[in-house]
Amino acid sequence: MFYLIEVEDHVRVEPRHFGLPTNEAIEKQLNESFVDKVKKDLGFIISVVSVDEVDSGVIIPGDGAPFYRSIFKLLVWKPELHELVYGTISEITNFGAFIQIGPAQGMIHISQTMEDYVTLSKTGTLSGKSSKRTLAKGDNCMARIVAISYKGGEPKIGLTMRQPGLGKVEWIEEEKRKKLQAAKVTIKKAGKEGKQGKKGGKK
Repeated sequence: MFYLIEVEDHVRVEPRHFGLPTNEAIEKQLNESFVDKVKKDLGFIISVVSVDEVDSGVIIPGDGAPFYRSIFKLLVWKPELHELVYGTISEITNFGAFIQIGPAQGMIHISQTMEDYVTLSKTGTLSGKSSKRTLAKGDNCMARIVAISYKGGEPKIGLTMRQPGLGKVEWIEEEKRKKLQAAKVTIKKAGKEGKQGKKGGKK
């Protein structure tokens, strides 16, 4: 999920930025220090939106760079457990698929791709035995986050598509069409029964 967050921190501005106006130097330093980084408490940092407040700089003995207490806003993306995400299949493997979701990549185990027995075909797609559905690189999907682990570098995100309303976009649209068609048939049937009931009630 995307968030706009306000952060208060002491920003260390490196000497190479000394010739710039203070706010500009701090913004450049923040872009270098935060953007495209992943922090457990913040998530994936997309951009520095604004630098709102800057105090006077403080020099620490033994360090040639000043520190400025600053308040700034960041645009971040942080995965949340049970969150619905839209993404694109970036890689197919014999154990599942990787999905690009925003700035991150999630992994979906082969058993969680669809309600079917799934195998890797010779063409490099995941195929359902009964449904004949296929999942390939470049397919757009809806999935749910079921696991998040911050061990190591970037968080490892586990996904599932074995729930109603999830899966490849074409599958979801197909299910919607089936439900709509079933609803129309039910309404039509109810209308006929109603007419027959009225006819039967006449004397």
